[in-house]
Order: sequence, then C-alpha cells, then structure tokens
Amino acid sequence: MSVYCDYGCAYGLSSIALRYFNAAGADPDGELGELRDPETHLIPRAMMAIQGHIEDFAVFGSDFDTPDGTAIRDYIHVSDLADAHVAALSRLLAGRPDGKFNLGTGHGYSVKEVLDAIAAETGTSLRAVGPRREGDPGSLIADPTLARGELGFTPASSNLETIIKTAWAWHRKAHPKTERARLAVPL
Repeated sequence: MSVYCDYGCAYGLSSIALRYFNAAGADPDGELGELRDPETHLIPRAMMAIQGHIEDFAVFGSDFDTPDGTAIRDYIHVSDLADAHVAALSRLLAGRPDGKFNLGTGHGYSVKEVLDAIAAETGTSLRAVGPRREGDPGSLIADPTLARGELGFTPASSNLETIIKTAWAWHRKAHPKTERARLAVPL
C-alpha cells in the first residue's frame, strides 16, 4: 500500500500527487515568475546571465548521447501546471479516486534548443559549456498518459516559444539589465 492509501484510509482524506517536470515560463501578463536564490534552473539562469545578474552561467556538458550532445528535458509551462491543479481538485471534489500523475508534455527539448529559443527571443546568445554533472541522464521526459486520461490534462502553453516569451517578459521586469551583462553575446 502507498502512503496515500494509508493516510486516506486512516483519516478519510483523499489526495492526488502531481509530479512536475521542469516547470518553466511565467504568467502571460509578466506579473509572476520564478525567483529563487540561488537560482538553479536553465531558463531563469540564462536570462539572469543575459541581464548581468549572474556571471557563472554554463551548460552542464555537451557530450550526451543525444542528437546535439546536450541534455534533453520535458518543460511544462506554469499556466499548464495551474490548470492541472484545478483538474486534480475537481477530481477530488467529484469524489473520484486518489491518484499519482506525471505533469509534462511527453516531448523534450535539448539544452541547445532552449538556448537557441532564448537567443531568438532576446537577441542575445549564451554558449558557455562546463563539465557534465555526474549522474545526469541524457534525457528525462514525462509520460503524461495517465494525467491526460484521468484528469483530462493536455498542456496548452508548454511549447518552447511560449515558455521563453513569458519567462523573458517577467525577467526583464524582475532582473533589469545591469552593466555586468558580459557573458551575453549579441546576435
């Protein structure tokens, strides 16, 4: 038995576990976005480097067994995650069973593809490559089949263009360009 069933049986509470794969982007109005200290995620770190807020930006390896040598990850827009939470709550409120669901697109983008999309949106390119991190897999992609079938969840905003566009709108407000923007190379 899972901990979800044990707790539910003991206390009569239902629950749903949602597993996220690389939450990214910002709200479409650019009012809310990702802000963490220290920032560890690719998209915000790249945008912070472009704006001059970090100087140690680097890609972790370019020797993965992938088409372009960089790691592939499944990115999901935060607006789609919000929709998934509403769907999960609706399921619980309707008295439907507990569940565990992967929230992703089932499709991945390589680090190079992400950086190319950032360059296309910002007009600035980043190409710093550092050593590969030990234990990093070449590809991590969600299987959202169960979330699609049980929650009716289909990501609508999780294409790379929308993720980057909304993240960039927020980062320009949250991290205005500084004079230290040295890592960024204009296209």
